[in-house]
Amino acid sequence: MTPFIDERRKPSRIRPIKAIGHMRKLLRDNEDTEQVFHIMDALNGNNMVRKLGAFAKTEKGAACLKRKCELPEILDDHATLKGLPDGTVGRAYVAFMEREGLTAAGLVEESEKWFEGQERFEDDFDFYGRRMRDTHDLLHVLTGYGRDQLGETSVLAFSHAHNGGFGNLFIAYIGARDLAKKAPKSARIMDSVREARKHGRESLPLMPEDIVALLREPLESARKRLNFQVPKAYKAALDELQNSGHLGQLSAA
Repeated sequence: MTPFIDERRKPSRIRPIKAIGHMRKLLRDNEDTEQVFHIMDALNGNNMVRKLGAFAKTEKGAACLKRKCELPEILDDHATLKGLPDGTVGRAYVAFMEREGLTAAGLVEESEKWFEGQERFEDDFDFYGRRMRDTHDLLHVLTGYGRDQLGETSVLAFSHAHNGGFGNLFIAYIGARDLAKKAPKSARIMDSVREARKHGRESLPLMPEDIVALLREPLESARKRLNFQVPKAYKAALDELQNSGHLGQLSAA
């Protein structure tokens, strides 16, 4: 399948200075999700065009583009997801989102701040970008990475194997290096990011999955099927940060 990309869409330029400015803002407030979209836009260039082309050539990717299933309403229907059996992906997702005070609509709102004033094309490129955005928190649940600074940097390193783009790696490594400066060396912060990249390369991509079916699947079965491995280095780092009394300080930073 050849994806539809509107001919009016202009090629993306790589703008490192812009990325550095937004990264500084993100380091000052790691909850400022809008900055992530700016960094990705500044550093990913035409990576998404290439990745979309490869996505469309796979059976699952082509089916996903044909279905055009939008996820926010499905993911925010917590009442339906709570009706699923214990131990399913959907139940784990709801527990994660409610514990963290998050909604899929909230992430949409953050991305809309970046989109403000930009021309919309409603082509396959736009859908692919939304799909990447809307599966982010689900990826946290499936990989086991939390929303602490190390968890966020690690999940971006993991997703780089599937989504590509220098933006993912830039945020992952700069964020982890910033954390490593404040953490004890025994936490081995960078090991978590390196392990995440390795696990990402060894796993199957989440984006082309039938998400409605995935939500009904037992969590451990889904992890095994997709080869989402236990993040041992990340968990070891969290334990070390907890034991050294740094975890609360770093989470609040």
